Amino acid sequence: MRKPGPCSLLLLLVARDLTQYCAGSHWLQTFNIVISEPGVWEPQFIQVGYVDSIQFQGFNSKEPNARMQPRAAWMEQEPPEYWEKETAKALDLAQSGRQILKYMMNETKRKKNDYHTLQEVYGCNVANDGSFLGGRYRLTYYGYDSLILNEDLNSWTAEGKVGEKFKTHQEQGGLTESWRTYLLGECVESLLRCLDLGKETLMHSDAPRTHVNHHVRPEGNVTLRCWALGFYPADITLTWKMDGKNHTQDIELPDTRPAGDGTFQKWAAVVVPSGEELRYTCHVHHEGLPEPLTLKWEPPKTIPIIPILISLVLGALVVGTVMIFLIWKK
Repeated sequence: MRKPGPCSLLLLLVARDLTQYCAGSHWLQTFNIVISEPGVWEPQFIQVGYVDSIQFQGFNSKEPNARMQPRAAWMEQEPPEYWEKETAKALDLAQSGRQILKYMMNETKRKKNDYHTLQEVYGCNVANDGSFLGGRYRLTYYGYDSLILNEDLNSWTAEGKVGEKFKTHQEQGGLTESWRTYLLGECVESLLRCLDLGKETLMHSDAPRTHVNHHVRPEGNVTLRCWALGFYPADITLTWKMDGKNHTQDIELPDTRPAGDGTFQKWAAVVVPSGEELRYTCHVHHEGLPEPLTLKWEPPKTIPIIPILISLVLGALVVGTVMIFLIWKK
C-alpha cells in the first residue's frame, strides 16, 4: 500500500486541529512533524505556524540552507534578527524531535527500514482583549501512541505503551512546568505580536453566504441542510427551530472546516417529515452579520402548465384567424 507523503501527513494534522476556536478569540498553533523514510539517513523536520487559519511562517529541513521563512506578507515586517532566532529554535527542535523519534522506534521495536512519523502540535488561545483562555500540547508517534497536556496545564493523558513511558519522562524532567510557562508567556506574546502586525487580515470578518437545500431520503422523510460558506473568523452558530422553538432531535452538526482560501464553512442538517419542511427555520449567528439570519427552505416555484397551454392555444387561434382573414381579403 502506498504510504502518505510528509506533506499529506502535515495537511491532515493541520486540518484536524484548525477548528478549535472559542467565540471572540484567536489561536496561535505550531505544528511539527518528523518523518523517517526508508533509505534516508536523517529524518526530515517540518514546522508550520498558524494564527487561526492563516499560516504565518514555516521551516523545512530539506530546503537548501533551511531557514524559517515568512508565509504571510505582514510577517515580512519582522527584522532579520527575528528570523535568525526562529531558525535557531527550529534547528534545535529538529534535533530533539529526531531523538524522540529514535527513542519511540526503539521502545516499540518497529522496523527501522519502515516509515515512521512523530507529530507535535501546541499553542495558546486568547480573547480579543488579550486575556489567556487556554493552551494545548499533543505529541503523537505513528498515529497511535500519544501524550496530551490536559486543560489544567498541570497533568498529562497518555495513550499507548510508549505514551505512558514518555509521560513519566515529562513529569520527572520538569517539562510540565516548562510547557505551562511557554503557553502562558511566550506563546501569548507571540500571538499578540502577530495580531498587531497582521490586524488588517486577522481582525477582519467576512459574513457567511447561506442557503438551505432539500433532500428526500429513501425512507420517505426529508433532510434539510443549512449551509454557511466563506465566513471568517471561524466562530459561528447554526441552530434549527421548529415552529419557533429550539429543535435538537435528528440534528447533524459537523465541525467547522477550513475552506482552503482562508475562510471557513459549516452546515447543520435536520431530518423532518415530508410535507412539514416549512415549519423549520435555520438560524445563523456570526460576527460578520449585522444581525442573525433566519433561513427557511423555499419550495421550487411550479410553472402553471394548464394556463400556459390555454394561452398558447388561444394565441394560435388568434394568429390563425388573422392569417385566414388576410388571405381572404387579398
